[in-house]
Amino acid sequence: MKTYGVIMAGGGGTRFWPLSRKETPKQLLNLSGNNFMVNEAIERLSRVATYKDIFVVTNALQKNKLMQIIDKRIKPDHVLVESAARNTAPCIGYAAIEIMKKYGDGIMVITPSDAYIRDSETFANILRVAIKTVRDTDKLVTIGITPTCPSTAYGYIKYEESAEEVKKVLRFVEKPNLKLAKKYCKSGNFVWNSGIFVWKASTILQKYKEFLPDVYACLEQLADAFGHDDEKEIIENIYPLIPSISVDYGIMEKCDDIMVVPGEFGWNDVGSWDTFGALHEPDDNGNVALGNVITFDTANSTILSSGRLVSVIGVKDLVVVETPDAILVCAKEKAQDVKKVVDALKKEGREELL
Repeated sequence: MKTYGVIMAGGGGTRFWPLSRKETPKQLLNLSGNNFMVNEAIERLSRVATYKDIFVVTNALQKNKLMQIIDKRIKPDHVLVESAARNTAPCIGYAAIEIMKKYGDGIMVITPSDAYIRDSETFANILRVAIKTVRDTDKLVTIGITPTCPSTAYGYIKYEESAEEVKKVLRFVEKPNLKLAKKYCKSGNFVWNSGIFVWKASTILQKYKEFLPDVYACLEQLADAFGHDDEKEIIENIYPLIPSISVDYGIMEKCDDIMVVPGEFGWNDVGSWDTFGALHEPDDNGNVALGNVITFDTANSTILSSGRLVSVIGVKDLVVVETPDAILVCAKEKAQDVKKVVDALKKEGREELL
């Protein structure tokens, strides 16, 4: 059975403002200095699926920029466009029904476009274990990240302890407080929820039919449009009507036959500026300074200049980001609150800064 890669690349990445914008969110930026994040995701998936069998799901606003960035790595008709943001269940369902109706059943390996993975080969080996499990059992499989610290930024998965590589999922847990996170890490049978999934298109579509019938009905309408002269326009009109819900909440938390493959491969979701250091080696003072930057008596800070000189003196635990039209200065511990700036700009109608 053929293996298909599916990359979810329609997110906004607001916590990386002012570098990240509507048309160039995190996945369309070269944050690592090596390549654009979406291209890095494509290269990782190419270890388990051929380029011609990889799909990318994006949104209409980002499509043109995305097509320039991926530069023919992916077939144009494998770039699926959402005309409205409807969360991960519609996104994954769209890819599943596209594969099922146009190419026949296959194993889907679904990943976000904007996570950083240091050890691509170990990651690929873990995916191969998941793919074999799906091929042999028809199970839904997710990849869990072995915790490196009691993080409160991620959801957790509790699994049944066993000597097998693939474990039975006992329950999904929302982002915990620090006390619970420490307890989960100490227990040894909790992993971070990576949002990486492996399953057959036919299996997941059956789960949609069972647990998300309203979403499934819309997916069938999308399928009815396939091959129609006005396929693009019909899908554009139907997609905003799909209920907005995450695949975790809509399906994963309701199933009792989910498996997880725990692993450690240098994963980081790089969700905000305080995690930017995962992509770059800090200097002796713990600083990550990129671009036209001078620092004195500064420690544990992230400083990024897109052009103008940025001079930072006598501070610590700070984030400073300069772009041609905006400057961000915030305490590292408040990096998650950058979204509040984006929300304020939206409220003020300052679209030119979004």
